[in-house]
Amino acid sequence: MTRKTGFTTSILHADRALPIEHGSLHKPLHLSVAYGYRDVRDLVAVFQGKAQGFVYGRQGNPTAAALEEKLTRMEQGVATACFSTGMAAIGAIMLALLREHDHVVSSAFLFGNTNSLFGTLRTHGTGVTFVDATELLEVEKALTPNTRLVFVETIANPRTQVADLARIGKLCTERGLIYVVDNTMTSPYLFRPKGVGASLVVNALTKYIGGHGNALGGSVTETGAFDWTRYPNIYDEYKGPKPALWGLTQIRKKGLRDWGATLSPEQAHHLAVGAETLALRMERACANAQAVAQFLAARREVRAVYYPGLPSHPQYRLASDLFSGYGALLSFELDPERECFDFLNRLESVVLSSNLGDNRTLAIPVAHTIFHEMGPQRRASMGIADSLIRVSVGIVDCADLIADFAQALSG
Repeated sequence: MTRKTGFTTSILHADRALPIEHGSLHKPLHLSVAYGYRDVRDLVAVFQGKAQGFVYGRQGNPTAAALEEKLTRMEQGVATACFSTGMAAIGAIMLALLREHDHVVSSAFLFGNTNSLFGTLRTHGTGVTFVDATELLEVEKALTPNTRLVFVETIANPRTQVADLARIGKLCTERGLIYVVDNTMTSPYLFRPKGVGASLVVNALTKYIGGHGNALGGSVTETGAFDWTRYPNIYDEYKGPKPALWGLTQIRKKGLRDWGATLSPEQAHHLAVGAETLALRMERACANAQAVAQFLAARREVRAVYYPGLPSHPQYRLASDLFSGYGALLSFELDPERECFDFLNRLESVVLSSNLGDNRTLAIPVAHTIFHEMGPQRRASMGIADSLIRVSVGIVDCADLIADFAQALSG
């Protein structure tokens, strides 16, 4: 399709932009590990990056490539690389683009495993400084001559802090820094980080883009905003004719090929099909989350509710300016006299699970599970109370969802 199309229309027709075998509407599963060529010159050209093609399954496959095209369209980027998980995508960026004694400035309000990864980076010689990314000055103060990269999430998991995304992007542009934005909590439907100057956009495809809790995956999208000719850590062999692709090429070679975190064709197919209904699911889930947040905020059994769509949220105005919706994740603290385990066990339609972005509504006690490893001091610095409950709101009927929370609170 040559004319400009809407978000969902573009996703639905992405596979058919190029001819597909037998007229299939979806890109088929390509399960082969190796790919043969009639002319060895063609094989050599693909190996050397002078021609498009596939050589070995660890470096990618046609089914994943079709998903990458969908994601590039979603994020309005230049190109995308897919990985086996969202954590693999973040790890690939750090492995491929950073060297010993480089420095990273990161939001302190991070997903637990990302925090753990940055802790590992420190032990391998990369400096990491955690800051309150809702305040631009805190980011600026943390910069050093060795800073190469700034990393933020759009909406923090689980306390829903919103980073000062646009002003951080401007700062990174002025200082020549790579700006990595994890867009998982908003998805490309609610927000496109390219608009705030992001260099690379991460999505944990397992969450909202896949949406059905049946496939793991992650991605890195190059936006074209960063001048890779100024970045000192690009190896000469990856400086091809298109400088906009230097960074992603190095991520593919060092982070995907060498590290081997390949997205399988089966998982890619599940994620690509799930992505087709992203807009529909996000509309419903965000509306449900808004209603649940308002309901909980009015209950005496609840001490605090954290959701960017509530006017009481510290970054409510910022979220309203940045995003087309406030997301489907919220968290809340029960009154100290109420036992959060007992409350959770009374829930019926809400599933007790550590995932998020599922069609089902999921809940989990944060301090005791996904953030337990951090310890009480680090949790306190992130505002994570022992009674904090995270809720990933799905597409269930809103009336049923609120009734379930009501009976659990009243028990």
